Amino acid sequence: MGSLFALLLVLAALRPLALPDEGRYGEIGRWMAVSGDWLIPRLNGLPFFHKPPLLYWLEAASVTVFGATPWALRLVVALHAALMLVALFLAARAWGGERLARRAALMLGCSPAFLLGGQYVNHDTLVAAWIGVAIWCFAASFLHGEKPHAGWALAGFAACALGVLGKGLIGVALPGLVLLIWLLWTRQLRKVWRLPWLRGLLLFAAIAVPWFVLAERRFPGMSTYLFGVQQFTRYVGSGFNNAWPWWFYLPCMALLLFPWVFFALAEGVAQARLRAGQWVQSAAPSPASPLPRQVWLLCWIWIAAILAFFSIPQSKLIGYILPVMPPLALLAAAGWGRWMESRRAAGAWLAALAALTLVAVGVTHAVAGRDAGRSGSRDIAQVLTCAAAPDDPVYAVGGFPYDLPFHARMTHPLIVVQSWARLRETAGDGWLREVFEAGDFEPALAARVLQSPPAALDAARAAPNAWIVAHQEKAAAMKREGFHLVAQGGRWALYASPLAMPHADCASREGLRDALP
Repeated sequence: MGSLFALLLVLAALRPLALPDEGRYGEIGRWMAVSGDWLIPRLNGLPFFHKPPLLYWLEAASVTVFGATPWALRLVVALHAALMLVALFLAARAWGGERLARRAALMLGCSPAFLLGGQYVNHDTLVAAWIGVAIWCFAASFLHGEKPHAGWALAGFAACALGVLGKGLIGVALPGLVLLIWLLWTRQLRKVWRLPWLRGLLLFAAIAVPWFVLAERRFPGMSTYLFGVQQFTRYVGSGFNNAWPWWFYLPCMALLLFPWVFFALAEGVAQARLRAGQWVQSAAPSPASPLPRQVWLLCWIWIAAILAFFSIPQSKLIGYILPVMPPLALLAAAGWGRWMESRRAAGAWLAALAALTLVAVGVTHAVAGRDAGRSGSRDIAQVLTCAAAPDDPVYAVGGFPYDLPFHARMTHPLIVVQSWARLRETAGDGWLREVFEAGDFEPALAARVLQSPPAALDAARAAPNAWIVAHQEKAAAMKREGFHLVAQGGRWALYASPLAMPHADCASREGLRDALP
């Protein structure tokens, strides 16, 4: 496991920030550290309440210690991927033995879910890890005996609270859904009443509740927006981005745990045939399977319940299905033991499939890094950092370069130039709406950082030290407005107002003096 985690950390250092997610969520964490406001997540300085703050807190701590680099951001996600892996190993060892646990950890660790999802900066791996820990802990509590184990139950309550702080209600709703179905199916529901509810709920509240109370006091309506609009409405409504049919997550699961997923399917078919009509209550393993019946059922219920839950909304993203990876890997390990372990070349096949997965991950990582480099604004950020003074106003025209503030280490918000009055009526689910909805929580600041043409461009043109980051499609318009091209990047270009001059420390750098007026 250690070598796979080391590989994950290496991969995390080799790729530019992917847009929009990594630029958006990474910059929120950096801004939290720079501003010193650890209570309110902010996008471009504006309150951003799409998700709770756990990811941003950890990112802010990481960039404070390691510096504002993509690797520091990804370290937070990688540690949660490692948590998911360790939790799987410990659960598999407790119920299936050391060999099964090592194989399950290898299969999850040598998968795109771990090596790619485990270094992608967003909330999915984080909440998947805490959902997994919560389910394993409560399962260990219930399987302890007629009286649930209090310590494991309390750990489950704490994990649910961290899941809520990570991504909202699914942090408690999904473990609750999986465990309720499992307890009903295995006739253990009576044990629920013997959980340490008072201590558990107090622990849950102590971890999860304070931020919501404080943030709501600071910005009334925050909870309604977060839970009502960004979670409930997005779940049941239409018109959001990333609309896919109901079967979308079936191939996603296959891709995320390729090639091991086929052994999980084989194990499911074999066990279904073996157990057909024999649903007796027994914790002992079947002779043909290293997993107790309750654990085998837990794994399949875990997969089916979460798959069904996320298949209902129209808006779907591949990372949403990450919570099913641990039970899928455990079933795959059991399937391998059934079909392959007795073969003479089983070890060679296992190594070959792991190597194949690593090659596929490496190729995917390289392609993703190349595409991220082309779409981002890191090239422009380097020039801006050199040419501009820290307090110079920076305008964004033709879009919102999510990664620019992060790479340029900006300490003040971008001035985003758009026809905001019109866009409020026409903008769909995208960056425009998330920016002006964030501005609704702090209108005075929004009036300064969300400006409209032509007044905004007139002010920029007249300023002695204004810089404009414009999408390449706006090149002709910037020239007509009288701005001077400073640097042309792959997707964005940097312009200066007619009177702008480079910062003194940068004026002597080769090529930059000639580029500026």
